[in-house]
Amino acid sequence: MANDSYLVGLIGSGIGPSLTPALHEREAGRQGLRYLYRLIDIDTLGVPPEAVGDLVRAARDLAFDGLNITHPCKQLVIRYLDALTPQAEALGAVNTVVFDDSGRAIGHNTDVTGFATSFARGLPDAPLERIVQLGAGGAGAAVAHATLTLGAGRITVVDAMPQRAVDLATSLNSHFGDGRAVPATPDRLPELLTTADGIVHATPTGMAAHPGLPLPVDLLHPGLWLAEVVYRPLETELLRTARALGCATLDGGGMAVFQAADAFRLITGREPDAARMLADITDLAGTATAPK
Repeated sequence: MANDSYLVGLIGSGIGPSLTPALHEREAGRQGLRYLYRLIDIDTLGVPPEAVGDLVRAARDLAFDGLNITHPCKQLVIRYLDALTPQAEALGAVNTVVFDDSGRAIGHNTDVTGFATSFARGLPDAPLERIVQLGAGGAGAAVAHATLTLGAGRITVVDAMPQRAVDLATSLNSHFGDGRAVPATPDRLPELLTTADGIVHATPTGMAAHPGLPLPVDLLHPGLWLAEVVYRPLETELLRTARALGCATLDGGGMAVFQAADAFRLITGREPDAARMLADITDLAGTATAPK
């Protein structure tokens, strides 16, 4: 029998602005659950990212039902868990930990499923033969796995840190087959975007704390679709610019919602109402999602 009371936490750095706690608590409230979601900010605690193992153990001892894990702990937490789902293992990153009835800590990754669901819903007819992805960090790894799972032909991973792009492409090829991912440096964007079907943007540029554009505007053209990972604000300068040029676009709100919905399901065993949560993200982010 399912519980009606849950204790959940988010472990990470600088997590005060996160909308994940509110997304969980609002949906839980509608389902009649007592759902207490605590922020466990390593900056506030004054501990290094490596302390994530101690924090997971403390949460288990305090009878937490589950945890969300975010930057910079998604990779570090793995060594302190009892088991990983195949997807989390393949990605080498965990964003959700569920404590089972015996107290075992099981690591999941709902960033992958969250982006895949959002993309399939928001850009259902987008061609996927040639994708250029900006960013090879934690979010980049998750969305690259998602787009390849959706059937993308080839992803060119572009990062200002060349080795990071090489490492991600190598990892993707080991899981999806040789040639499915190739690394590139930003100076190759003009030629790459001439023949690309779409762009996945997975860097922090465009967030409230990192305003601006991640690429020159003149490289955008109506033949491209654009999928954004940033969700605060929901309409980034990049999205607004691309939409004005006639590009089909997808904001980052869907990924935020569907990763939260998947985590909610894993923690509670109950089915979340994603439509209501999509309305929540629009409300919480303080701006309406503009039409595509």
